[in-house]
Amino acid sequence: MLSVALGVRDLANIRFAVSPLWEAVASVRVVKNPDWFPAHQPWHRQVRPRLSTVDWRLFADLVPVPTVVIPAFVCPPPLTAQPTLELELAALAATPPEAVRAALDGLSGPRPPRLAALYADPPAGLARLAEVIAAYADAAIAPYWPRMRTLLEREVLVGAGRMAADGVQGLLNRIDPYVSWDDGTLHVDHLTRAGAAALDGRGLLLVPSVFAGSRVWSNLSERAPQPVLRYPARAVGTLWERSAAPASEALARVLGRTRATLLHELAVPAATTELARRCGLAAGTVSHHLTALRDAGLVGTHRVGRFLLYARTSSAEALIAGAGPPEAAGGAE
Repeated sequence: MLSVALGVRDLANIRFAVSPLWEAVASVRVVKNPDWFPAHQPWHRQVRPRLSTVDWRLFADLVPVPTVVIPAFVCPPPLTAQPTLELELAALAATPPEAVRAALDGLSGPRPPRLAALYADPPAGLARLAEVIAAYADAAIAPYWPRMRTLLEREVLVGAGRMAADGVQGLLNRIDPYVSWDDGTLHVDHLTRAGAAALDGRGLLLVPSVFAGSRVWSNLSERAPQPVLRYPARAVGTLWERSAAPASEALARVLGRTRATLLHELAVPAATTELARRCGLAAGTVSHHLTALRDAGLVGTHRVGRFLLYARTSSAEALIAGAGPPEAAGGAE
């Protein structure tokens, strides 16, 4: 168990971000050992053939499996709430040579030739690494990034709403089963790390993740310019689903199947394009039905960056609860 003291300035500087670079880093573990990540096997089956034409061995060397530690320079904390991969790779390439060597010294086992070259000439090695990660991400992350980003942004929205309703204590106590908050101390149940740490006013960056797996990842050391806690996002399996889950048959008879399905899919906030993909409908059709549901007071809207997300209202929650669970397919449109 890692115990982290959070002072007043730390609590005042808690923020959220998403990170395409971290998703690329974490996804390497899935490619290397897909059996450990059953929820992502549909993604792996699509991605593996594309990666056969990419030389990503330097990147792979930096994410060993089983993964005990990932060098900090490979996934620096995002500098903004919604960075591009290019921005994050620029930060990676700017890592001071001494930080690169210190991180590589922290890896166990013999140093492969590719990492030895990186150790000998960090600036050139980092430039090469940035190119390798960009090529990997183009094959493995870019085709899925819009839907991944939507899921991560709605996770941020849920976290922000929780903090607004229940305060920082409510947020930190519910952000992940392996994280808890008690009397000024954040407890993080790591598989490989234990002891005590203090953030010393640097704040805490919370990064929801698609490919984190079942555990949290963190860099909370005194050497970290921005302490970061990466935690699994909810419902990641839905990213690779090809069709929407069935809605309540009773609700479909009242609202029509399409609107009932949309309400069912809005268990967490989502954008029009994501709902259209999930439900197999045209974006214009989804927009038309969402407008009707909004006019009836069953959905509301929230803006996250440049995206408009739809969410169920309390009236919709009560309606869904009263309608009961999904039943067999059939009934009026």
